[in-house]
Amino acid sequence: MPYEAWSKTCATLHLWLQIVGKVPLMQLPWIAHSWHVTFSVTARGLATRLMPHGKKAFQVEFDFLEHRLYVEVSDGRRAILPLEPQSVAAFYRRFMETLQALEVPVVIRTMPNELPDPIRFDEDETHCSYDAAYANRYWRALVQMQRAFDRFRARFAGKCSPVHYFWGSADLAVTRFSGRTAPEHPGGVPHLPDWVVRDAYSHEVSSAGFWAGNDQHPHAVFYSYAYPEPPGFAQASVRPPDARYSADLREFILPYDAVAQSASPDDVLLEFLESTYQAAAAGGGWPAIAARHAKAAR
Repeated sequence: MPYEAWSKTCATLHLWLQIVGKVPLMQLPWIAHSWHVTFSVTARGLATRLMPHGKKAFQVEFDFLEHRLYVEVSDGRRAILPLEPQSVAAFYRRFMETLQALEVPVVIRTMPNELPDPIRFDEDETHCSYDAAYANRYWRALVQMQRAFDRFRARFAGKCSPVHYFWGSADLAVTRFSGRTAPEHPGGVPHLPDWVVRDAYSHEVSSAGFWAGNDQHPHAVFYSYAYPEPPGFAQASVRPPDARYSADLREFILPYDAVAQSASPDDVLLEFLESTYQAAAAGGGWPAIAARHAKAAR
């Protein structure tokens, strides 16, 4: 998945995901750490949670097999929009018109989050690419990662997030918690309210995931970080050998290619997830109950 080969599609798709992802932000009650707004990886693509709208409920799914956007309503109505080259503004307009026609209208904030120099969705004619082959390839990679992330999550006996896809930063992630509160986060994430960031990092975490890259960091990587970062974390010995600490990103990273091209991708990824978690837990002095593992999934 070389970033340069699909960078324009990656950027456009990220913005489409933000548009749809902001709907549950408006329709669902707030869950700590923003867990209510995430997407789930499905057998066809990425989907929102079921969202109430009066006495009805609806769900939205990106289908990367037939390249369609499905809006399904609990009264039996549905709409299908093609995923094809189109501007962000055109996608936004068609999606909002579809919700209106299905009688589940939603008003969202049109400014993208967590991106430098954002353009409002309804004004963005710049991002307009969609390479169906790469969108499918991206989703198929997420399907494979889900399996390993689920195994990693199942091994932990403490509080742990679902494996879910955050549309703000466009990453598939899973987070373990020590059970202790954390120092107040300084905030400062571009175009994201500080209170949202502080809610996300209200407690000590060891978080890991996958990120496809952007123009500033044009490489697909697996990552793992701790908040607060314990002393000596950056110097910790982690596995596999291709993993390294990025002082720029303040997290351990492992190139996607190092995993995808290995003889046993699941084992290599799990080795990275486990060793970086151990570095966070040991360095941070996590309580034993949080560090305890359940029986490893087979």
